[in-house]
Amino acid sequence: MPSPRSSTLQLNENGRLRHFLTIEGLRRELLLQILDTAESFASLPGRPVKKVPLLRGRIITNLFFENSTRTRTTFELAEKLLSADVINFNIDVSATAKGETLLDTLRNIEAMHSDMFVVRHGQSGAAHFIAEHATQRVSVINAGDGRHAHPTQAMLDMFTIRKHKGDFTPLRIAIVGDVLHSRVARSQILALNTLGVSEVRIVGPRTLLPTEARSLGVHVFNELAEGVKDVDVVIMLRLQNERMNGALLPNEHEYFQLYGLTDERLENAKPDAIVLHPGPINRGIEMDSAVADGPRSVILQQVSYGIAVRMAVMSMAMQSQADLEGEA
Repeated sequence: MPSPRSSTLQLNENGRLRHFLTIEGLRRELLLQILDTAESFASLPGRPVKKVPLLRGRIITNLFFENSTRTRTTFELAEKLLSADVINFNIDVSATAKGETLLDTLRNIEAMHSDMFVVRHGQSGAAHFIAEHATQRVSVINAGDGRHAHPTQAMLDMFTIRKHKGDFTPLRIAIVGDVLHSRVARSQILALNTLGVSEVRIVGPRTLLPTEARSLGVHVFNELAEGVKDVDVVIMLRLQNERMNGALLPNEHEYFQLYGLTDERLENAKPDAIVLHPGPINRGIEMDSAVADGPRSVILQQVSYGIAVRMAVMSMAMQSQADLEGEA
């Protein structure tokens, strides 16, 4: 069930997006607004003049306590295309490495007059904590926190799916792999169900699926062939080796033999099914290179669409802040 706390924290009194921390608690109409806004930005990278002045004079600070080249790069590019001034907080040399608390870090960054924090952190709930303790004039965007949520990744996946499939309602979608440790999968499931798809499936070995899976509104499959049968979209997940504890898998080779996506196994899906992956891909483990580079793969398009979706989210959050400033 959606958390009232999440919804209240993320939206201002007019129902506009103030923070973007999780898909949980957000209405379908708001998710569609994000997708529609992203559509208006999607063609920018191909234009001679790529920038728009929407966030000119705004300061955005990227607080990445956890490495992610792809997410950080697309956020930074999105910020610059919106004409914002960008600060990349160097965690390696920051006082956090010397014992400074997250709240201490927050107060110091606020003193630099930032308007928005983009936060990536290894601890679940870190982005929520910062949003709860930040001053009213700061918006917070969650770029991934622990095993909890990765909402902008989920929304760029939704954008990719809509680009290729149109209406969400009739779609069957399979999410394959390490769902248990995946913040991306949790956000995808919430988004897909909120957008009203016909069926969401999760596919993988029992050791890599959450015990509360059925309560998430999904159908559970332990065999790949059956799990992707007649689906419109296959979303492959990266094996979250850095988040695993204990011997949840015999070995990566056996995982590929049972759950790696090949052209032959993809034949069980619909003929026009598309394949997504949040990246980076472990080739020969999660999928074969023939699939990753094949005609049904939209993985590189996901990366491109991620810029537009992040522009949409940040511009919407800053509009909410502008409303607040106008009332002051």
